[in-house]
Amino acid sequence: ESKRIMGDSARFQNGDCHHPHLSMTDGKYDGKYLFINDKANSRVARIRLDVMKCDKMLTVPNVQAVHGLRLQKMPYTKYVFANAEFVIPHPNDGSTFDLQDKNSYTMFNAIDAEKMEMAFQVIVDGNLDNTDADYTGKYAASTCYNSEKAYDLGGMMRNERDWVVVYNIPRIEAAIKAGKFITVGDSKVPVVDGRKTEGKDSEFTRYIPVPKNPHGLNTTPDGKYFIAAGKLSPTCTIIATAKLDDLFNDKFKDPREVVVGEPELGLGPLHTTYDGRGNAYTTLFIDSQVVKWNVEEAVRAYTGEKVNYIKQKLDVQYQPGHNHASLTETSEADGKWLMVLSKFSKDRFLPTGPLHPENDQLIDISGEEMKLVHDGPAFAEPHDCIMARRDQIRTKKIWDRNDPFFAETVAIAAKDGIKLETDNKVIRDGKKVRVYMTSMAPAYGMPEFTVKQGDEVTVTITNIDQIEDVTHGFVMTNHGVSMEISPQQTSSITFTADKPGLHWYYCSW
Repeated sequence: ESKRIMGDSARFQNGDCHHPHLSMTDGKYDGKYLFINDKANSRVARIRLDVMKCDKMLTVPNVQAVHGLRLQKMPYTKYVFANAEFVIPHPNDGSTFDLQDKNSYTMFNAIDAEKMEMAFQVIVDGNLDNTDADYTGKYAASTCYNSEKAYDLGGMMRNERDWVVVYNIPRIEAAIKAGKFITVGDSKVPVVDGRKTEGKDSEFTRYIPVPKNPHGLNTTPDGKYFIAAGKLSPTCTIIATAKLDDLFNDKFKDPREVVVGEPELGLGPLHTTYDGRGNAYTTLFIDSQVVKWNVEEAVRAYTGEKVNYIKQKLDVQYQPGHNHASLTETSEADGKWLMVLSKFSKDRFLPTGPLHPENDQLIDISGEEMKLVHDGPAFAEPHDCIMARRDQIRTKKIWDRNDPFFAETVAIAAKDGIKLETDNKVIRDGKKVRVYMTSMAPAYGMPEFTVKQGDEVTVTITNIDQIEDVTHGFVMTNHGVSMEISPQQTSSITFTADKPGLHWYYCSW
């Protein structure tokens, strides 16, 4: 089942997940899906929250390193927005390695959340980093660094400003509907060009200059602002979403007219989260702190008013990257808890050898002052997290027998004339052998089966227990074979019987 989900990418034995995000309806978590990226292999996965299983996986074409990932909030999660980080030549066939070439670029990607198929791609200037969406369904935005299109770290830091690129989703949809798109390589995905041409804006995008190698991009819960963290600048840039219509209608001489604040916060600002009471919380990587600041006061300070928008700085241990407040990505941000994911733990836990645990720190933000309440060791490297209310996630207690997760396996059994809930049989088809059995903990419906050396064996097991949490397992010793079968679930696994002799199988649960 998992190989079917992974498709061609099942050959990869690694992954690099960064950003988990929950599906929404009307700007609130709906408990349906969680989406997460795999930067290492340019994939996006969908997890069904009713069973907490990955049910779809998509490899994004034409790009390398899907990094920033966020979801459309309104009116519902129609699209998963995914940034491809690295600039590559097109076609990437070894004929050129020149990043300055006009055919070297990366792309912003929109994925149909229900079908888990590509919807469209947008060619952009610069390396895409993080992304977020507004509360109207009209705009999404991404931070971009490496406006220099350099190969080396020093070259990527030359410019004092890079940019935030804003995408006009209805304009992109209209162009695709009208057939005004191209395709790239062998892919049939509609592609539009969001780059500037001879200084002229594309109809699909706008580029807002911000300092410097910006990293995090986070929408305030009231939908009024995109806030971009400066990373190599001690500032965050506040962009007013209400001004984006005028920006796209070319009513501003300078795209920075949509910037309404740029507060100085400290060294190494990376990510910002919110409490729903007007306060923002930004991680300062170099300072090893979280800074609490008031957004509207920072806007007033930008106009010259003397106001202290910084409310508190709290030391965290150490070098924080992402942070996440409860319900912060929704209109229901409740200002109760803040999780800070610190990259280094140093002296906080017992030594575990050269590879130290990282430190996920829980902070109470319900009052006027932040209070650190818990250190949690985590295996390196947990990158980001998500926080929802308990009542928003509604899980099944046992599987439904008609669940699509294993429907293809059920169909194969039906062709073999097998009733999965009762039959314990072996089907031989030349060198292919299909073994069907039931299980009810602690026993299998078939205590043994015989195959020939070299046979391709598929074992399909149906757990007929109807009691919550009575999960069964199947392990074939010395064959690298292991799977889980929860109550009322059908699971299958295929292996080659390459060793003669007697081999035990057992339940690993």
